[in-house]
Amino acid sequence: MKRKIIHVDMDAFFASVEQHDNPEYKGKPVIVGGLSERGVVSTCSYEARKYGIHSAMPMYMAKKLCPHGIFLSARRKRYEEVSAQIFDILYSITPLVEPMSIDEAYLDVTDIDKNPEIIALEIKKKVKETTGLTISAGVSYNKFLAKLASDWNKPDGFMVITEEMIPDILKPLPVSKVHGIGQKSEERLKSMGINTIDDLLKLSQENLVEIFGKVGVEIYLRIRGIDERPVETMREIKSIGKEKTLEKDTKDKKLLLHYLKLFSDIISEELVREKLYARTVTVKIKTPDFAVHTKSKTLNKYIRLSEDIYDVAYEIIERLKLDQYIRLIGLSVSNLSAVKYEQLSFLDKRVIKFIKAENVVREINKKMGQEVVKKASELLNEETKQRRD
Repeated sequence: MKRKIIHVDMDAFFASVEQHDNPEYKGKPVIVGGLSERGVVSTCSYEARKYGIHSAMPMYMAKKLCPHGIFLSARRKRYEEVSAQIFDILYSITPLVEPMSIDEAYLDVTDIDKNPEIIALEIKKKVKETTGLTISAGVSYNKFLAKLASDWNKPDGFMVITEEMIPDILKPLPVSKVHGIGQKSEERLKSMGINTIDDLLKLSQENLVEIFGKVGVEIYLRIRGIDERPVETMREIKSIGKEKTLEKDTKDKKLLLHYLKLFSDIISEELVREKLYARTVTVKIKTPDFAVHTKSKTLNKYIRLSEDIYDVAYEIIERLKLDQYIRLIGLSVSNLSAVKYEQLSFLDKRVIKFIKAENVVREINKKMGQEVVKKASELLNEETKQRRD
């Protein structure tokens, strides 16, 4: 039986929340992110995107592109509150929900005796009524196509991709639309004269494996409408990260820190949503010759606040000697745990106090034990004496 998958994605989520809460911002370019010198754009409204602004862009660049825009600091708690309302709606339909971020998720409605298109439209209506915001929804028989459909008519989009539409509907699309093809792979394909999915369809599975490695098999199947990935309600997460290939190679640490601040915010949100803490922070850089370098730091405590993650990333990047230009910057956290605790050093004052206290207790117990033995001996001698008398 063909699966029935729905993918939902909020439209310019942070900016949309700000426009909803502040009606005077509607129809205007709203840019949300860090407003300091090292700030970056988290999200911008569709009006702002017309000026070339996009997420992960340094805020100073956004201000140059759109000086009359409305620049706002992110209100994390408010966005989490709205996100919780949206996910309550999703879970009221089915427990088979796979959250992908604070504003995006897959639903498997295969076992629900209702047309998936009707379910998707009901989700859009409930989200609008509950939050005042729009959400885009895509319906298909697998995750790849459902996500593709949800992005088809944004904002407030709705699209259904059926088996009969494959592969014709995919052929004109750029290769970047294929899940598993990143910017580096896209650039490589373009250098080979491969720009669209139609171009990819002309390659054999062996050709794609040569280009992508084992992922080539998945891409071969995916562009033919085959994607067997299930909707996973419980995912074992080993690490959480974000990376960005820069528009121009750079040695500018200030620019790299812009991105690390944004990544810290995104990773922190993910840790909170997944109810996890992290102990290892890793900064990744890639040079123009595609050599990858990573530097990690493992803490003696678990963290998940954005500023804590950024502080470690800042320390790592400040120690780097940038002898070469950087084409990619990334940040990730690992060593994850659902429990927050500290791995205390033997030099930690609290540990020393604990050891001292434990020794005191041990001495007390020892003395008490000696007193008990002495008292028992006295009683036994007294009883023996009385029997002799």
